[in-house]
Amino acid sequence: MQITDKVFVVTGGGNGIGREVVLGLLERGARVAALDLREDSLQETARLAAAPEGRLTLHAVDVSDQEAVSRGFAEIVSAHGHLDGLLNVAGIIQQFVPIVDLELSEIDKVMGVNFWGVVYTTKAALPHLVTRPEACVINVSSMGGFTPVPGQSAYGASKAAVKLFTEGLFAELRETSVAVTVVFPGAIGTDISVNSGVTTAEAAAEKRTASSFPTTSPQDAAAQIIEAVEKGPYRVTIGRDAAMLDRLSRLAPRRATEMIAKKMANLLSS
Repeated sequence: MQITDKVFVVTGGGNGIGREVVLGLLERGARVAALDLREDSLQETARLAAAPEGRLTLHAVDVSDQEAVSRGFAEIVSAHGHLDGLLNVAGIIQQFVPIVDLELSEIDKVMGVNFWGVVYTTKAALPHLVTRPEACVINVSSMGGFTPVPGQSAYGASKAAVKLFTEGLFAELRETSVAVTVVFPGAIGTDISVNSGVTTAEAAAEKRTASSFPTTSPQDAAAQIIEAVEKGPYRVTIGRDAAMLDRLSRLAPRRATEMIAKKMANLLSS
């Protein structure tokens, strides 16, 4: 689909990949409604964008809160008149602990943002998107959604749910004007650990372990997501690590699971 003068909603627009997606869409002439939990993060995105008045609107919304999402989308439609695309980039990880030690409240939090946030925003956007001559829904899953990582089982489950939810949405909308894409990033150079409230020691351990994988920059990841807006593919893997694990997890799922478990075992021993 064309990007210029189209209206896109981007969740997680206050930092990381989401911020870079907002900036990239604006550079291509789009109008963007940026959603994030933190108002100060959104303001920094706006400062970096320096967009003409009316092309960027900021919405401090907790995507895990259905009523807040409904209010936010009402504000967006009022400000922009219509919607042409939804890009769900917001996501958090869990504390680096095994399921036996993970509090149920932590699982609820991760599922609330990563899965229910996608559900709520999709439900809010779809009635508008299906009326447009061309539109898109792009949901960001993770390579953790097809290969489990030690100490991130709840996170992986939330991203696997996003995968199946998005693929089901594709099946339902394949004869419509709405293109649906699921995105699987690998290791990306963002501050997701800090933004998720993971402890400093765990965040440091995660960065040490992740450094053994080739890391994609947020800018490069955003560029590939924006390309997906233009081309409307069924799925996108970002990074050599995600592409490799995508293939291996389908050809030899147990081998893939054991390889990652060994490679990242120190996440649970830090």
